[in-house]
Amino acid sequence: MARCPGIVPVSMINTAARPGLNATIAPGLAIGAGLLILAGLFLGLLLTSDFATSDTALFTRRTWQLVWITVVQAGLSTLLALAVGMILAWSLHHQPHFPGRRLLIALFSTAMVLPTLVVVLGLVSVLGRSGWFSQFWQMIGGDSFSGGIYGLGGILAAHIYFNAPFIGRGLLNRLDNLPAEQIRLSASLGLAGWNRFRLLEWPVMRSAIPSLAATVFLLCFTSFAIVLTLGGSPRFNTLEVAIYEAVRLDFDLGYAAKLALLQLTICGSLIWISSGAPSAAAAVRRPTAWQGRERWVGAQRLIITGLALAFVLPLTATMKDGLSSDLLEIWRQEVFLQALATSMVIATLSAGLTLALAWALAVARVSLLAPSRLGGRGGAALLAHGLAVAGALYLAVPALVLGLGLFLLFRSFGADYGLVGPAAVLLANTLMALPFALAIFLPALTNAASRYDRLAASLGLKGWARWRLLEGPMLRADLAFVAALSFCLSFGDMGVIALFGNQDFVTLPWLLYQKFGSYRTSEAAAIALVMLALTLITFVVAPKLAGGKANA
Repeated sequence: MARCPGIVPVSMINTAARPGLNATIAPGLAIGAGLLILAGLFLGLLLTSDFATSDTALFTRRTWQLVWITVVQAGLSTLLALAVGMILAWSLHHQPHFPGRRLLIALFSTAMVLPTLVVVLGLVSVLGRSGWFSQFWQMIGGDSFSGGIYGLGGILAAHIYFNAPFIGRGLLNRLDNLPAEQIRLSASLGLAGWNRFRLLEWPVMRSAIPSLAATVFLLCFTSFAIVLTLGGSPRFNTLEVAIYEAVRLDFDLGYAAKLALLQLTICGSLIWISSGAPSAAAAVRRPTAWQGRERWVGAQRLIITGLALAFVLPLTATMKDGLSSDLLEIWRQEVFLQALATSMVIATLSAGLTLALAWALAVARVSLLAPSRLGGRGGAALLAHGLAVAGALYLAVPALVLGLGLFLLFRSFGADYGLVGPAAVLLANTLMALPFALAIFLPALTNAASRYDRLAASLGLKGWARWRLLEGPMLRADLAFVAALSFCLSFGDMGVIALFGNQDFVTLPWLLYQKFGSYRTSEAAAIALVMLALTLITFVVAPKLAGGKANA
């Protein structure tokens, strides 16, 4: 039987000395293969469909403009988010005793799960033409704003809001893990200010920046809801928004399929290029206080306070607008109750699927790479790399491209795409949360393998007995956090639903967008308040009730 060179079947990997190891690897390999086959199916469908081979021109001036603005806004968003995130991490690291520091870090951690449209409404209330800042500016004698938040400035502001805390948290983890010996040595040598940053802190931050920057760039490159609501005009449309408009507004499936192929090519290339970047993940420990008098204490405290205020204001505006609206009226609307139930069911199912898929993939990858198990022998390292690619598919196959693939797939079979809308949204939301879940499970399972493999082998523990006695108590917090994270990401997402949403299939984000787009601001504010409350309760309270702690 012919075999591909370099590919070693699982059966050829020596697992004879490790009873039950095949059983831990097989589910993850099956899931990884299924995800890669699914991606290949969508790619093949887009390449061979009549729409993709139609006479609709792709490389027009309009297409190049879409690519240009997509790259520019993603690049600017990444650079600005990096700058703000670095300043935030540096300030928090040097102020380990800042009042409410732990609460602020936990608050910044919620940025990754906040519903996009909820934050957008808050930003409009604060930075809009008639927003809080404009009113304050006029009170002190300034002129009223003419442009408001819509346009490139609004897109950048929203991307910074979501991504700067993510970058800051990743860099803060690295800085807080600086060995205490290095900090004391730098103090004894009199290193301060720029020299200390250049010689001690920057090398630690620099190693994490490529991974963080690549992730943020891809997230901004495939941003949809932010650009759709804050773009202000077709001049700032990105590839993702153009795909949506080609399907929903123009029903030009040929152009949509070709744009999807173009986006797949660009995103896939970016992931391939950035795949060698070192991971930004780092274990979190209690920060070591700097010795001696800090020169920049005042500036650092001012930075922390200012960024915390900038983060809290849009959420406060959302709460104020929601409480000022007619909340009882929105609860009487049947469409709201239907959307709430649909969102809750899909988010719950998505959290369960994400837990199952991420756990199987992580267990298989750790088993393939852990020195106490296969240790990367033979084809194990190659298989582990394949699992990593499968788990990161969402970054290469964004939600709207995935939705378009499902749309074309079921349309080719003559199925009513309205019937498969919930399945499409569920699949997209699961794939969206999968990379984040893997980023949490992989370090935890690697640590568990290094600590417990020899002990479990000596005691003959395996399967449920090993989980109950050893790994379960250690990993319960991570499981609770991943479940809450997956639920919140799905609950607030407005991706595939933009293609499949109709009067019979409505989620809360889609309903919020419809209310906001039709200038029914009071009802939109009420929906936003409900979404914000449910998200924060789930993300903050649920992991604690399960015995865990939400550490992003």
